[in-house]
Amino acid sequence: MNIDRRTLIAGIALAATPWVARGAPPFASRRIAVSVRGRGPDVVLIPGLASGPGVWNAMVAALPDYRLHLVHIAGFARLPGDLNRTGPVLAPVRDEIARCIATLGSRRPAVIGHSMGGTLAMMIGLRGLASRVMVIDMLPAGAGMLGGTANGLGFLADQLGQYFTGTRAGRRYLADIVSRAPGAQGSEPDVIANALRDLAQVDLAPSLARLNVPLEVLYAVGGDRAQAAEISRRFRAAYAGKRDAHLRAIGPSGHIIMADQPARCAAAMRSFLSGRA
Repeated sequence: MNIDRRTLIAGIALAATPWVARGAPPFASRRIAVSVRGRGPDVVLIPGLASGPGVWNAMVAALPDYRLHLVHIAGFARLPGDLNRTGPVLAPVRDEIARCIATLGSRRPAVIGHSMGGTLAMMIGLRGLASRVMVIDMLPAGAGMLGGTANGLGFLADQLGQYFTGTRAGRRYLADIVSRAPGAQGSEPDVIANALRDLAQVDLAPSLARLNVPLEVLYAVGGDRAQAAEISRRFRAAYAGKRDAHLRAIGPSGHIIMADQPARCAAAMRSFLSGRA
């Protein structure tokens, strides 16, 4: 069968266009960008604080049978901050992701988020827009991960007070920390500070009972047994409101499980997406 070259190119372009229904205008946002990889059931991947879509590279390679929608939050990993430079970040970004998902029509994607992306994934799930939700190394209360835990985001929390006062020292310190974090080069300190301020005020634990889709939580533990037991206790207590939540410790690992334990993380994600988790 002969296929006109222009028709073939047009078909490929349509298939590669993120979250666009036939005849609908392309999705555009000043808070997020979205790219699409592969074909199959829809999966939304949301990176964490200061990270870009590259944090999912190993997972993309391990999930060839899915249509992966990679979210890039403006202000993180070299994407200009635009509207995220001032005011709240978390709720407006949630709304933009929800707006994108709505263009899929009746199809509800699986949503997977790491760290701050996990908070956003739960927010999307609570809006009834996800078929299932996976959270990677994030507690329902953002402050729980900002409170100086070795496993979470505490390495930034101690410096936030300086940053919010507008001191040059605080700005330089935060910018230096961000520039050295994995995958965070080119992130904007103003956007990071706005996002951290939002995270510190969010607690989704009281709402978890309303999350009526499967929830799986992967959390990182180190090699110390006592510390791992304490981390497990904290996570299980935090997610107790969702009685059927499935929690899984992965270690030894730091906060970015996808980089430290890619094979085990990918296996957990495949099991989750297939409904076996």
